[in-house]
Amino acid sequence: MNNATMKKITSHYQSAIGGDMEKTHVEEWDMDIYYRKTYSFKDEAQIIAMQSEGKMVEALVESIIVKARDVEGKRIFADADRVTLLNEADPAVITKVCNEINNAKYRASIDDASKE
Repeated sequence: MNNATMKKITSHYQSAIGGDMEKTHVEEWDMDIYYRKTYSFKDEAQIIAMQSEGKMVEALVESIIVKARDVEGKRIFADADRVTLLNEADPAVITKVCNEINNAKYRASIDDASKE
């Protein structure tokens, strides 16, 4: 592939990953969670692997661990929080937060289409 094409690919990705973060308020946890509209394959790889193994609950928790950010863009949860999130967090809240984070790119596409 030529350099111009690769430049277009990487520029698009940098634009998507570097844009403004979205925010959701999680009332049950009394906190705001920030997230991006897209993530790298590296970030998605573990989540996809868990889903393909039928580990849907673990994939939801992994998604929150990898994608949930503070206002400065730093991860909120550490890998060590996995056990607590799996065993001591309300599954309905985990699901709600994951839906919000993982559907950001689709909402952005719908918003873009409605502006046309």
